[in-house]
Amino acid sequence: MAPVPGSGLAKGLAVTLRTMTKKTVTQQYPDAQPDLPPRTRGVIGLFEENCTVCMLCARECPDWCIYIDSHKETVPAATPGGRDRSRNVLDRFAIDFALCMYCGICIEVCPFDALFWSPEFEYAETDIRDLTHERDKLREWMWTVPAPPALDPGAEEPKELAAARKAADKLAAQQLQETDGPGEEDRT
Repeated sequence: MAPVPGSGLAKGLAVTLRTMTKKTVTQQYPDAQPDLPPRTRGVIGLFEENCTVCMLCARECPDWCIYIDSHKETVPAATPGGRDRSRNVLDRFAIDFALCMYCGICIEVCPFDALFWSPEFEYAETDIRDLTHERDKLREWMWTVPAPPALDPGAEEPKELAAARKAADKLAAQQLQETDGPGEEDRT
């Protein structure tokens, strides 16, 4: 059977008319903020107090967009006759978001939980050179990081907490025994 001339045009117009009669779902972005999931990957926040300048994030970054500068500081011995220690002090921590591909490898490899995903996504700049954000800006985004989800009530306790609780209970039992004093059993 031969196609009727103009049937393709009629089908196209039917789709157009059907779409025109439906309610639009477009959100007018600056006026209406989008409803994002809580763990949205927006920008990377830095919790500077946890950073030990181990450089793992910068070494593992496939784009080499993390810049870290540090210096060593000598910490005096805690006890007399003890040895002085040295520690790294963070001077500069910057991420160039013009290069970043938001893969999250830096967050995953950080052994001290110094980097986190923030759902903040409004950080556009008019000049591409301004997309390199220093540690003060990264620290500001840390406060927008959502709290981690609650643990499953049926899950077993982490081994670290169980070991710490066992040690604390043992210490409490020793202290209780010392305060009761020796001789409780001897008196009888």
